[in-house]
Amino acid sequence: MPAFPDDRSAEITAALGALPAGTPVSEVARRLMDLFTGGSLDAGTRLPPERQLAATLGVGRSAVREALAALEILGIVDVRPGSGTYLRGTASDLLPQTLRWGLLIGQKNTAELLELRSGLEIYVARLAAGRASAERVQSLATSLGRMRASVHDLKTFAKADAEFHNALAAGAGNHTLVDLLHVVRSLLQVYADRAVHDEDAARIAIDEHQAVFAAVERRDADAAASAMAVHMATASARLAAESA
Repeated sequence: MPAFPDDRSAEITAALGALPAGTPVSEVARRLMDLFTGGSLDAGTRLPPERQLAATLGVGRSAVREALAALEILGIVDVRPGSGTYLRGTASDLLPQTLRWGLLIGQKNTAELLELRSGLEIYVARLAAGRASAERVQSLATSLGRMRASVHDLKTFAKADAEFHNALAAGAGNHTLVDLLHVVRSLLQVYADRAVHDEDAARIAIDEHQAVFAAVERRDADAAASAMAVHMATASARLAAESA
């Protein structure tokens, strides 16, 4: 990370201006993003405090806080408790985030996000069955073992679950697909808790992951996709219930 430039709070607030009353968080974030990609700010620039941004934009501090949290998820800003919020890249660094940004600030529709995630995960499983290296397959086995070992510790279980899906995505060998899937997962984590909440659900998830692993291990793309479809149906139903 480059050294932080001098304080440019006055310049930033002057460039932002006030928003209409009742402006949603997505528009607050969009206004900030327009400024960040305008080319006038350097990577490492420290942003004005939340209260100053809120006063300048004419919105509540909670709207600014949520907007900055969304930008942090996308890797656009770096929020450092006790220090401040910093711009992570230059305009040219940030522009490739357009796809992620469009997904994030669009109308939140959990059902559509779940459909998208399911389709991507199923396709990833199919690709991984044909492309995953022996090392990636071993990573899947390791993550599955961690899931089994942590069935009584749901927080650790959720981490192992995520590791399994990440290893599967890496095995698919398509970086653009992996990037898109990461964004969709992040959005669902913002609006609904994806972790299982009891041991019975954890054991069901283990069985479903085992089926995916077995299909990938024997290089059966159709079976891997089918097994992932079953798992996604279960996971999506849980997330939909939580976000209702």
